Amino acid sequence: MTATARLDLRLSARDRERLDRAAALAGLPLATFVRTAVLREADRTVAAESAVTLSPEESRRFLAALAKPFAPNVALRRALEKGDALGV
Repeated sequence: MTATARLDLRLSARDRERLDRAAALAGLPLATFVRTAVLREADRTVAAESAVTLSPEESRRFLAALAKPFAPNVALRRALEKGDALGV
């Protein structure tokens, strides 16, 4: 990996000591420890935003909708016919 971007932040002396100690316990350089921890948290945050949680009732309704055969409505049928006519 070639790092080209910087991220600077200010920490209290106490926070810096905590990070130094944790990095040492993990056997990693401080920058590697911080980068790994921050990226892990970023991935967790993005994944949480992307996940959808359904109630049991919502789950039943969703699965029932998936089990129903697909039937295009009038607007979709017209759009499909238009696409066929255009050769799309």
